[in-house]
Amino acid sequence: MNEQIIIKPISRIEGHANIIINLNEDDSVIDARFQVTDFRGFEKISEGRPYYEMPRITSRVCGICHVSHLLASSKACDQIIGVRPPTTAIKLRRLIHIGQFIQSHALNLFYLSFPDLLFGMDSNPAERNFFGLIKQHPDIAKYGIKLRKFGQEIIQILAGKRIHSSDWVLPGGVKAPPEKEKISYLLLEADKALEITQRTLMVFKDWLQNLEEEITFFGNFPSYYMGLVTSKGELEHYDGKIRIIDSKGKIVADQLDPNNYTAFLGEATETWSYMKFPYYKQAGYPKGIYRVGPLARLNIICHCGTPLADRELEGFKSFGKNGVVQSTFLYHLARLIELLFCIEKAQILLADPDIYSEYVRAKAAVNYKEGIGVIEAPRGTLIHHYNVDKEGILKSTNMIIASEHNNLAYNRAITQVAKKYVIKKQLTEGMLNRVEAVIRAFDPCLSCATHALGKMALDIRLINFRGKLIDRVIRGEKGCFKCNSEPELLVLNYGDPT
Repeated sequence: MNEQIIIKPISRIEGHANIIINLNEDDSVIDARFQVTDFRGFEKISEGRPYYEMPRITSRVCGICHVSHLLASSKACDQIIGVRPPTTAIKLRRLIHIGQFIQSHALNLFYLSFPDLLFGMDSNPAERNFFGLIKQHPDIAKYGIKLRKFGQEIIQILAGKRIHSSDWVLPGGVKAPPEKEKISYLLLEADKALEITQRTLMVFKDWLQNLEEEITFFGNFPSYYMGLVTSKGELEHYDGKIRIIDSKGKIVADQLDPNNYTAFLGEATETWSYMKFPYYKQAGYPKGIYRVGPLARLNIICHCGTPLADRELEGFKSFGKNGVVQSTFLYHLARLIELLFCIEKAQILLADPDIYSEYVRAKAAVNYKEGIGVIEAPRGTLIHHYNVDKEGILKSTNMIIASEHNNLAYNRAITQVAKKYVIKKQLTEGMLNRVEAVIRAFDPCLSCATHALGKMALDIRLINFRGKLIDRVIRGEKGCFKCNSEPELLVLNYGDPT
């Protein structure tokens, strides 16, 4: 059996996963696999619950993406009761969603990814973290803290809590309008956040001049790209229709109804991961590999729809042929441009007097037995699909999490990086950190994404006190079988203090 290198666990990501690098007899890399080891199963535990509990339940999927799940779930519940929330409610939902984007993008950029870029991929992992950033680059660290704080304050002022604010967004709308004094405070903070984001963009674009190798080799490959757009083809996070383009920039499907997602998206599973593998049906599995999230959203749009973000979009598209940016590494740049867009949109909504209207919720009973809620979460397109009985009790639930859409792309990206950098006979921590870093560029949220179809793979290993494998039972696609042998493993357990 072939030898493997296992990176266990991947550091500085949300959730738990390993990377398995498979080697040939000559120690060259065959491929690499992104193995998600979490399992949550929220689809199953939701069965039997009343539909109106779903926003509260699913917002607990994650402490980072809680608003995204809250909104997707509430949109699905809106369909079950057959109402369109009042205009004020939609504006307030959009505003809290912006808060989610700002705090989440700031977390990935400043806390998880910038240490690699500022200290270098081969630097000491004990220093290559956010604490090292505070010590050696305090201005950059402060930018990250202030931006994340601003996003969280939007959520807190609207919903009462920064995390798991599940009592404010409700089926049919929201609970109550905000207080004017607190919105005035957010308007002032928005100006500061905009300035910080513009400064960070300038600095980051300077860094890119020394990162040509990362741009070239960190997940740079053709794929489809998918996300929501407006009717004009502009950037859209809360509503809109689905657009899919190919690697040459050709629109292969446009203005698709998100409620018909099963017509164009398939869902596959593999025995070695607890995360399912969505794919573009028209291309088949696994050729239907596509990417979602900031990079994909900027690739599929014609305009952002705000002046500062539109100006930056022109520069972003110059990194790709036909305006399509293939390099996964440039998710970082796309994330910064989305931050700019979100703050510009926040300023518009915070200055809108309509957000103080008392008409914030439409109420009704169960009118339909199915509801589908689709939004753009920070990491990509998020789908909640509920089926209920006549009393509104959940019969079945399907969730396609933003991070799951990128699953085929994760494996393609780490294989590319491993083949370029990993040399077993000269193995270093920096080599393996590059493999991890391409995953950080995607910014997966694995607590959200571990919801799989069909029979789950199971691998039970009996190990004695000396660490020797005594017995092993594996359940895969064809049932259970015993396996007393195991390939030679080179397991690297390392990580920085974060």
